[in-house]
Amino acid sequence: MNIKSSHKRIDRLIKERRKDVYLGTSTLPAESICIDCGATFNNGRWTWKETTNVIKKTVCPACKRISDNYPAGFIELKGRFFSDHEEEIANLIMNTEKLEKKDRPLERIMEMKFNKNHATLTTTGIHIARRIGEALARSYQGNFTFQYGEGEKSIRVYWER
Repeated sequence: MNIKSSHKRIDRLIKERRKDVYLGTSTLPAESICIDCGATFNNGRWTWKETTNVIKKTVCPACKRISDNYPAGFIELKGRFFSDHEEEIANLIMNTEKLEKKDRPLERIMEMKFNKNHATLTTTGIHIARRIGEALARSYQGNFTFQYGEGEKSIRVYWER
């Protein structure tokens, strides 16, 4: 007796969803404040707004990334033009961070290392890394590329001129 089933076996790989542990804010109460930087968590997002009724003191994801030394963005700057205009480029980077951090407290520069013809920067977020690369490309042209890591939770930005 040959009985055919209407159920077919489907062999497939199931991709695991990776959760960003630095953005797990779902367990925070509405009025939380970071004890390191003073950012407040309200209505599901981190801001710089001051609050009077703090329910919980915590550490924001950006400060946690900094203390763990676990950057989300990596920026690499190269070239002779870079070495000739290092101070201008550093000012552009700092101004870009200032503008980005004003509205988004979790987007910060973690570390900047400048050498003769080369610089590396690390950031707490992917958006600031890309914006720094875009600002350099807009202001000084050159070769600008970026590459997102797995699940778009990290980014590598390259600029050379």
